[in-house]
Amino acid sequence: MDRRLFLTYVGSSTAALVAASSGIGALTGNAMTGNHLMNGQPSGKGKPLTTPFKPISRSWENEMVLPKGYDYSIIASYGDVINSKGEKFGDAADLTVYFPMDSLKGGNNSEEGLIWVNHEFPEPENYMKMLGINQSTFKKENLANYPELLKMEKEAVGGSVIHVKKEKKGGWKLVVDDTYNRRVDGNTPIELTGPARGSKYVGGAKTVVGSLGNCSGGRTLWNTVLSCEENTEYGDDYGWPNFTDEHYGWVVEVDPFDPKRPVRKHTALGRFAHENTAMGLTNDGRVVVYMGDDKGDACFYKFISSKKFNPVNREANFDILESGTLYVASMSQQKWIALDHAANSKLQGQFADQADVLTNARAAGLAAGGTKLDRPEDVEIHPHDGTVFLALTNNTGHGNFHGQIVRFVPENGDHASEAFTFEVFVAGGQQSGITCPDNLHFDSKGNLWVVEDYAATETNQYASYKNCGVFMIPTDGKNYGEPFQFASGPKGCEVTGPWLTPDERTLFLDVQHPSTWNPYPGQTFGRSCLIAVQGGSFK
Repeated sequence: MDRRLFLTYVGSSTAALVAASSGIGALTGNAMTGNHLMNGQPSGKGKPLTTPFKPISRSWENEMVLPKGYDYSIIASYGDVINSKGEKFGDAADLTVYFPMDSLKGGNNSEEGLIWVNHEFPEPENYMKMLGINQSTFKKENLANYPELLKMEKEAVGGSVIHVKKEKKGGWKLVVDDTYNRRVDGNTPIELTGPARGSKYVGGAKTVVGSLGNCSGGRTLWNTVLSCEENTEYGDDYGWPNFTDEHYGWVVEVDPFDPKRPVRKHTALGRFAHENTAMGLTNDGRVVVYMGDDKGDACFYKFISSKKFNPVNREANFDILESGTLYVASMSQQKWIALDHAANSKLQGQFADQADVLTNARAAGLAAGGTKLDRPEDVEIHPHDGTVFLALTNNTGHGNFHGQIVRFVPENGDHASEAFTFEVFVAGGQQSGITCPDNLHFDSKGNLWVVEDYAATETNQYASYKNCGVFMIPTDGKNYGEPFQFASGPKGCEVTGPWLTPDERTLFLDVQHPSTWNPYPGQTFGRSCLIAVQGGSFK
């Protein structure tokens, strides 16, 4: 029996066992009706995989390990000055979105563009070392007494827009002091839009201060970035003074091409620990946005706009995320439940109005019958067949240490449909060789690129997996669902934000919170950065 067939037989039961720990295993038999198909058509192009690289093995090496023939260049690291105002590249780099310089004209320039990078969190221990603050006597409750530290923390979060360019001799560089280069951070004024704007649930605010907890996100159909706020309790976590929880935990829209356009948080998409967004279109032309709530026993959501997408008028789409319907997924019913206060009696008994529902979307999702899942993180839409892939990273609270990736098939191939089927695409663990899937990204062939999120030591349950890695997993052909490792990150880091240029000759990645790896010699702490990986083609 060949290895692929063997894994198919073994995997069907193993995947079910793993999934059962997350509460969805009993449903997989009914959900397999899609059988890797959508509307009866095979996913991808129906061709067997030809790997563009020789897979590597797991590694403890404190370096970015890549296949033979590939190399990387560092574009920007925490603290690098990006413009004449002295603004600096933030910390904890996560989401990366590349916009070709000619994007607004429909172009696909793969050698020059703008990049948005999320900065998920500050690392105060490192800043205290830089400022000479005694960590043994420091208490976060007294942070207001350390104005320089508070300033560093607020300037470290949010996101960066940077102009990048491929050099003639290879490698990529930051175009310093370009007019596009700017920061959105913990001090930036940001407008609220949608039903919760000005409501009592956000303290009457129409404008809030700063964006933070920016984990992943996505690119809109009109070439803006959606940056997702994953943490809603920074006041408690870091001791920030005058912090209002309800001003955070939203999806933030930024236009990288227009610094004058206001940054906005869209309350119609709900407030929870947003991991990312995946945008597509319904069959009638409305916008759909899929979103995960990165917390154990949290739910999977989608938003459908009221307005239709306008492909010829960019400006006409700037208010498209301000009104629509938010849904939560019920796996037992295999349907989407509208979180509409006016129509849902379950919500009417617990929430006062729609603004209340959206501000407390996590509680509303559970109250409406949403299924508790194991840290629903990144979600992406397959470029060929429209199926939806969701990474469930793990839930150690009930024994799911390795997570899984679930594939959803919308009924009739329409993202507006309230019905779906689903299956476990890959179960994390020794059988598949990957663990704790996090960020996802598709290439043009429909291969799924996956990065991991876990903390391995030589003695814990992740010891055999060593450092976090980057994998390519075919979604079609004889290697369906088989991970091939492309990269291994430095010790202690997550490798985050995979994003390919249109010609698929550069893969952008972020090195987040490495233990000691640092592009600046002589420093004793790890430094997050954005890198460009090259070495041929990723096709």
